[in-house]
Amino acid sequence: MAIDITEQKRAMEELLIEKEKTEEAEKQLLLRVAELSKNNVFIQTILNHLPIGLALNHIDTGEAIYMNKKFEEIYGWRFEEISSISSFFEQIYPDPEYRKQITERIMRDINSGDSDQMHWENVKITSRDGSHKVVDAVNIPLFQQNTMVSTVMDITRMHQIQNDLILAKEHAEESDRLKSAFLANMSHEIRTPMNGILGFSELLKDSKLSGEEQQEYILIIEKSGKRMLNIINDIVDISKIESGQMTLNIADSTVNDQIEYVYTFFKPEVEQKGMQLLYTNGLSSDESVIQTDREKVFAILTNLVKNAIKYSDSGTIEFGYVLRGDYLEFFVKDQGIGIPPERQEAIFERFIQADITDKRAYQGAGLGLTISKSYVEMLGGKMWMESQMDNGSTFYFTLPYLTAKSEEIAEPVTSVSEYPGKLKKNLKILIAEDDDASQRLISFMLKQYDAELFKVKTGVEAIELFTQNQDIDLILMDIQMPEMNGYEATRKIREFNNKVIIIAQTAYGLSGDREKAIEAGCNDYIAKPIDKNELLALIPKYF
Repeated sequence: MAIDITEQKRAMEELLIEKEKTEEAEKQLLLRVAELSKNNVFIQTILNHLPIGLALNHIDTGEAIYMNKKFEEIYGWRFEEISSISSFFEQIYPDPEYRKQITERIMRDINSGDSDQMHWENVKITSRDGSHKVVDAVNIPLFQQNTMVSTVMDITRMHQIQNDLILAKEHAEESDRLKSAFLANMSHEIRTPMNGILGFSELLKDSKLSGEEQQEYILIIEKSGKRMLNIINDIVDISKIESGQMTLNIADSTVNDQIEYVYTFFKPEVEQKGMQLLYTNGLSSDESVIQTDREKVFAILTNLVKNAIKYSDSGTIEFGYVLRGDYLEFFVKDQGIGIPPERQEAIFERFIQADITDKRAYQGAGLGLTISKSYVEMLGGKMWMESQMDNGSTFYFTLPYLTAKSEEIAEPVTSVSEYPGKLKKNLKILIAEDDDASQRLISFMLKQYDAELFKVKTGVEAIELFTQNQDIDLILMDIQMPEMNGYEATRKIREFNNKVIIIAQTAYGLSGDREKAIEAGCNDYIAKPIDKNELLALIPKYF
């Protein structure tokens, strides 16, 4: 059988011819649109004010057909300067390997025909001026027109904001984690000595205790109290450092005396652990007199030596200083557990000990090194360390070698043992204190002087009682009291009496408290918790 398909064949050929004509017409139309966009002011204005870059390119040759102003602005190249995709890519992707990856991806996306693959996010480019940018791009291939339509959006600023937010989130999470660890550590550090204080205070009520047991319990309570006070002092110091309220009290100070005092202070504790404590003075006594804040230097040395003792179980602890140029270089060396390399920077961060999981638990809030480093930097020096696991650590810090301006060296706090305990007369003492326990404690401390005591709980009462008894010799003035604080009460008293000795007592413990007390009219200052020896040494100073 035979079928004549001449007409069907002719019709099919005519359809193919029409299809080719249509495709050519569409291509010419697209090119015409691009041409019109250059010449037609209305279309050109619209395209150039788009918030995204727009470009047309031939797929086969890569020749640029059109670019709007935003596209030129993002890449830094004008339409007239770009001849092909390849040369353009060499400019915006200078790294050959990265350019190869981009080119291969473009061809793979084009050949796939999958429109989902045409959207590129966070593509890194280099603009003509050398600046680095991040863009989002959408490439739409029109195969019938042999044309690639490309849109691009500059997201550099948005990308930076996103990175900053991610970084801020990580920092916030880290800060929150450290805060939680710090609070847990603080709870432990405060509750532990409180457990000793409250527990053994309860045991002291037992009338059947022997004298030896009572002394043992009292010693534990005392040690627990001092441990808790150290924690509170560290928290107060780091708060003052963080808030910028920490000030320096620069005066003449003999470094050798401080080194020898630290040695004397810690020697029994070191020897009790079966270790040896050594010190080195790098200068003579006269040459070691410098201008610095003696209290902060003492705090730095104390923190470092305490750490060396805490993290060592055997061997030797050495500390001292040498002169290097215009600086004194201090060192504290131990043969303890050491610090792993990845932790050596972190240990200077505040609260960091709370974040260290160790097989052994060590006392402390993790603030000592942070405080010490801050003090060193405030004094114009720097701090660093060297350490090897199981071979010990050496901490270094420097202080400017500023020689003293005078021969008057700050005297250490006088010990009560330097006074015979006998006063020129029987004193009348007014205790202005609103806390009953503190009031009773001071009264017990003053028993040995057989003084006549007056007691009030407010600043107003202090003024009234002193007005009626102006032969009172000494006022121990609490600063924080109801109705009227100690500063104001002192000022009122000084309006009609300048002879009475007024000693301020405060639990604030902040830098500048002594100066504020003196400015208000006080003769001296003592911080709570009041040390019996310090108080009993202070009174004979005036009587």
